[in-house]
Amino acid sequence: MKCKDQLNRQILLKDSPQRIISLVPSITYTLSDFQLNDNVVGITRFCKFLPYSKKEKTIIGGTKDIKIDRIKSLKPDIILANKEENTKEIVEQLERIAPVFVSDIKNFEDNLVFLEKIGKIFDKEILAKYFINKLYSLQNLLNSHKKNKKSVYLIWKNPWMTIGGDTYINEMMKLSGFDNLYKDKKRYPVTDIKEMKKLNPELILLSSEPFPFKVKHQRELQEIFPNTEVKLVEGEAFTWFGTYPLKGLKYLSELNKKI
Repeated sequence: MKCKDQLNRQILLKDSPQRIISLVPSITYTLSDFQLNDNVVGITRFCKFLPYSKKEKTIIGGTKDIKIDRIKSLKPDIILANKEENTKEIVEQLERIAPVFVSDIKNFEDNLVFLEKIGKIFDKEILAKYFINKLYSLQNLLNSHKKNKKSVYLIWKNPWMTIGGDTYINEMMKLSGFDNLYKDKKRYPVTDIKEMKKLNPELILLSSEPFPFKVKHQRELQEIFPNTEVKLVEGEAFTWFGTYPLKGLKYLSELNKKI
């Protein structure tokens, strides 16, 4: 079976793959929703929100520090990776072991394409269509009550880092009615308090990942920005793709209502 991944690379598979390794937590979560738990033989140490114990699967390392020998011993039929989460070097190493499908999710439509491709690869097209239709419905729900608040989304401290307009997080912000004040920037720009004050945000969102912002950080920024609402948010709702947005978009809808 031939297919193309989201980097437009040709992937050659032997029928529907039976032994799967996932290098990305949101992909592992998605495979579970596609009823493929029994086929997943390897996951990362960051994979969570799963209906099984991590002890039931082989941990193959992290997203950027994989254990090649461990992966090879699992004899996978396919390895699922992501351009953002995994490096080019990792993909090239793994291609010597098994076909590697690389996802590339920059916006809502990319995610729907990803789900469609997963459905085709694993003979789960009916499930894929179901998830896609549900996501369209949730997208329409969010569009119905957008507030478009001027917002800054912070992912790191020391230095302060935010997100540009070419990221999936920006797409989720836009869907949720949060106007990213750094949307004209690329990727993950470094910023500072002085620059943020100039932008005069109505809302500062402190993500739970990759930097684990806590209440103390929220209080610190609230003192600096007394006229701005500073909010701790679940990073997964803004960053995880696949089927997780079925949960994430509901969270964002509720968040939008509260702000």
